[in-house]
Amino acid sequence: MLDPSPLHSTPQAPNSRRPHAVVIGSGFGGLAAGVRLGAKGYRVTVLEKLDAPGGRAYVYRQDGFTFDAGPTIVTAPFLFEELWKLCGRKLSDDVTLVPVSPFYRIRFQDGSHFDYSGDPAAVCAEIARFSPDDVGGYDRYMEASEEIFRVGFEQLGDVPFSKWTDMARIAPEMLRLSSYRCVYSLVSKFFRDPRLRVVFSFHPLLIGGNPFTASSIYCLIAFLERRWGVHFTMGGTGRLVGGLVKLIEGQGGAVLCNQEVREIIVRDGAACGVRLASDEILGADIVVSNADSAWTYRHLLQASARSRWTDKRIERARYSMGLFVWYFGTRRQYKEVPHHTILLGPRYKELLADIFERKILADDFSLYLHRPTATDPSLAPEGCDAFYVLSPVPHLQSRTDWSMTAEKYRRAISQELAKTMLPDLENQIVTSRMLTPQDFQDRLSSFRGAAFGLEPVLTQSAWFRPHNRSEDIDRLFLVGAGTHPGAGLPGVLSSARVLDSLVPDARSLMRNLETA
Repeated sequence: MLDPSPLHSTPQAPNSRRPHAVVIGSGFGGLAAGVRLGAKGYRVTVLEKLDAPGGRAYVYRQDGFTFDAGPTIVTAPFLFEELWKLCGRKLSDDVTLVPVSPFYRIRFQDGSHFDYSGDPAAVCAEIARFSPDDVGGYDRYMEASEEIFRVGFEQLGDVPFSKWTDMARIAPEMLRLSSYRCVYSLVSKFFRDPRLRVVFSFHPLLIGGNPFTASSIYCLIAFLERRWGVHFTMGGTGRLVGGLVKLIEGQGGAVLCNQEVREIIVRDGAACGVRLASDEILGADIVVSNADSAWTYRHLLQASARSRWTDKRIERARYSMGLFVWYFGTRRQYKEVPHHTILLGPRYKELLADIFERKILADDFSLYLHRPTATDPSLAPEGCDAFYVLSPVPHLQSRTDWSMTAEKYRRAISQELAKTMLPDLENQIVTSRMLTPQDFQDRLSSFRGAAFGLEPVLTQSAWFRPHNRSEDIDRLFLVGAGTHPGAGLPGVLSSARVLDSLVPDARSLMRNLETA
């Protein structure tokens, strides 16, 4: 094994006999993997490229405002509770989660809106306002969503798909559940009103998918949300990140920032360490990559070490949409704006085709507006509001020059928000920053600037996705949005859960290494 001592500034003698696990990236998948590996007896080192942990869940603080850079919706709190329990603690010791209702307000172009919540009676009342004949379809749709959830999440969400026979085993069940249909198609079985079809089909966009191509397996999200609710972390999602870092450190592990990994070192077909941008080498008994899966294979591993995930295969794969995100703070409050709002533009299917298929940055857009100060005013100075607004856009194959386009695009969004939700917005802004697909590639190492990695279509799901245990490299494991089961907080936390059945406990690994 390579010498594991470089980079460690704290004494390691008490842990020197513990096998060493290096985790690349401190997103939620990487941090969850670190906790689970620490519970298995490993000495864990998490390496983060940025100056603070979190990855896509990085936190920006400027001018008295706090902005969560990425995920803000917690829909399966038990997955976090499990991690705290592994360390003999309770999630509530470090983090306060509060329910958000409605989950989302969906605003249509004509100014009408639908408040989507976990209360069946309230949802049926909203449906009745739009189309009384569709009220009965809601219960039938939720029954279908629950059935898909029982299989897709409870039975398969944390099960590794290491062999093609694993996929063959579930194929009959997937056929029975109509997983070959897209989300929009399945939703349309239960709702006739076109506006309601939009309301109940948008969920794949939360994980980087197109409702018109994403497998209907993702209809499970509707039941998942109703079962556990939608929650917000008081103080921002960064509190969850900080809490996980404390758990890893409490196990004797370390989370090291400003440490960019340039290469996963492979010896005799097995991962045995990493090389940093500084050229320093850190040895490891196992390596877990929470980096984007395409980036991991394309840029962190030599081509000669890969037979399945070749450069050609990576280039030919389909990737999720990109994101344009504008974070801003206002000197006044917009108290009538709820926590989560989806503002739909004039087009739905056609806009998604521009984004996913034609790779065109259109003049129109649909937006997700996040106002965390609706729930936690402490995220902004007194009397102010913090926001971020997110617009799905094509990834970098669109060839958009974001250095020239970003400000113009921001202004167009600002004008739309001022017209619809936030009057006099430009005059109220006191702080602002943007994140574009170019930043996702350059800052977050997202292949082609795709915000969610591989696009969630049936032919890139489960066994067809990069495996949690690398098909090419022994003792290399993958977690995060680009592996099974996929993007979103439940997905990336479940990807770390998969490691429980793939990674041997530390003592078993040591015995195997000693006899090798």
